[in-house]
Amino acid sequence: MAIPPQERAELVRLARGAVRATVTGRPLPKVENPTGVLAERRGCFVTLKNRGQLRGCIGCFQPDLPLGEEVVQMGQAAARDPRFVGNPITSYEVPELGVEVSVLSPLEPTDAPEELQVGTHGIYVVCGGRSGCFLPEVATEMGWDAEQFLANCCGHKAGMPPDAWKSPDATVYLFSSEKFEE
Repeated sequence: MAIPPQERAELVRLARGAVRATVTGRPLPKVENPTGVLAERRGCFVTLKNRGQLRGCIGCFQPDLPLGEEVVQMGQAAARDPRFVGNPITSYEVPELGVEVSVLSPLEPTDAPEELQVGTHGIYVVCGGRSGCFLPEVATEMGWDAEQFLANCCGHKAGMPPDAWKSPDATVYLFSSEKFEE
């Protein structure tokens, strides 16, 4: 079910407000009396880009909070993405940032990960105490087929062998997402 435009706009506004507050040291935005999708417990990711370059991307699959509050938390975390600790987002950069919110479907384990639909399914691979995930659009952006998508998630994202997804000890979950931005 598609998220209505006004709720999409509110989620992006909350994410941007959380990034701005985190970078400037101001209070995080409050979600007052959430209704609709903002009140649902849904997984989400907040992705930050500056001129097409990734500046932060953090999310969760099993939220403890209603979606509106979870987006605030993920916006705050994305602004502090540990991959960019040596080059953090500054208050001057915030107006330049593109803010994307991805609202996720529930995770579904699969016994046939190689049959995932590129561009439709995201992946979450868990094996040997390590895990990695890619949102659905990553495979399309990189021009990967299903097996390349899985191998890159394992090898580059999770620090596992690229074929770890084939291990009997691995669990591969599929999910879809509804992504939107300002």
